[in-house]
Amino acid sequence: MLSRGMASGRTFRGALRVGGQPPVRGLRASPRARSAMPSWVIDRYGPNDVLRFTRDMMFPIIDFPNEVIIKVHAASLNPIDLSMRSGYGAAALNMKRDPLKLKSAEAEFPLTLGRDVSGVIMECGLSVSYFRPGDEVWAAIPPWKQGTLSEFVVASGNEVSFKPRCLTHIEAASLPYVGLTAWSAVKQVGGLNQSNCSGKRVLILGASGGVGTFAVQLVKAWGAHVTAVCSHDASTLMKKLGADDVVDYKAGNLEEQLKALPLFDFILDNVGGSTEKWALDLLKKWSGATYVTLVTPFLINMDKLGVADGMLQTGVTVGSKTLKHLLRGVHYRWAFFAPSGPSLDEIAALVESGKIQPVIDEVFTFSEVPKAFQKLEGGHARGKTVINVISKK
Repeated sequence: MLSRGMASGRTFRGALRVGGQPPVRGLRASPRARSAMPSWVIDRYGPNDVLRFTRDMMFPIIDFPNEVIIKVHAASLNPIDLSMRSGYGAAALNMKRDPLKLKSAEAEFPLTLGRDVSGVIMECGLSVSYFRPGDEVWAAIPPWKQGTLSEFVVASGNEVSFKPRCLTHIEAASLPYVGLTAWSAVKQVGGLNQSNCSGKRVLILGASGGVGTFAVQLVKAWGAHVTAVCSHDASTLMKKLGADDVVDYKAGNLEEQLKALPLFDFILDNVGGSTEKWALDLLKKWSGATYVTLVTPFLINMDKLGVADGMLQTGVTVGSKTLKHLLRGVHYRWAFFAPSGPSLDEIAALVESGKIQPVIDEVFTFSEVPKAFQKLEGGHARGKTVINVISKK
C-alpha cells in the first residue's frame, strides 16, 4: 500500500496509486437514483423507545469534493451513542452542525446514531484520488454528522482508511472510534509513542471497555509495563491482551491496592468521578508523568450554560486543574475523540502486524439495534457491541 499523501492542505488525502496526475473523477449517480434507504433514527431525545426503524431516511449525497459515500457492512455502538440518544452534548453538536443558526430548531432530526463503520466505497467526490469505488474501508464518523446505523453513510476522505485485510467487516467495525479515542489520549495528548514508551509504567483505569482494551494493547505494543484495572471476571481477557498486572477494583479499596504498587509514568482514566481525586498521587513526581482523562465536563457545561458560557467555564476548569497539578510535579490533561484517516492508517498497520486485535462482546443483526442499545446500557461490556448491518434477519 502506498503511503498517504496530503494535497491542497487538508481537503483530501491525495496519494496516487499510479504515477501522473490524479484521475478526473466526477460525481456518480447513486444506484437506480435512490432517494431513500433503511436506517435507525431518533426523532427526539430520550430512552431506548425513541429509536425508530425507517426505510425512508434520505439517501446521503456528496456536498463537498473531498467526501465519499460508504455502503455500511457493519457498525458498532459506543457509550457516546447512549449519551447522544439522551440528548447529551446537543448544544455543542448543533452548533457544529449549524454554526450560523440558519436552520430551524431541532433540525438535527431525524438523527442517525452510530460512529463506527466498516464497508465499501460506493461514490467519490471530485477531489478524492486516494480511494475508488469498491475499496473496503473503515472509519469513525464524528458525532456532529449523520451516523452509521444506516445502509449508507457519507464521510470526509480525511476520516477514512483502508480496512485491514486480516479483519472481517464485523471485526473492523469494532475498532475505529475506540481506537482513535485511545490514540488521541495516549499519543497526541499523552505524548507516548513507539520510541519513548518502552519500560514506562502505564495504568489503565476502566481497562475492560472498548477504549481500555485498545489502550492496553497499544501501549503494550510500544513496550510499556501495563497495569489494568477491571473486575475479576475480565482479568483473563486483560492478561490475554498483554497486561502485566491486573487489579480487581471489587477486591477491596482500589486506591489502597494501587498505592501498594510502584508509581506510574502515565495514567489513562476511562472512569472519572472520584477517581480523579486520588489517581494523580500515583504518578512519579517531577518526571514528566502524565494523567489523561476521557471523562470531562466539556459537553455538560455547554448543555447547562450555553455554548459561550459553557466554553468559558470549561476553559477555567481545565486551566486551574492543569496549573494546580503542574505545581505538584505532574501533568494533567483532557483528551477527546478525533476523527483521522491517517491515524487509522497507523492503527491498521498495528492490526496487520498482530499487535492489536478486536475485542467483541456481542454481535447483533440490523433488526436488533434496540436490543444492542439495551445490552450496552447494561454496562460491564467486555469489548464492543457490533451491528451486522447487511444481515437480512
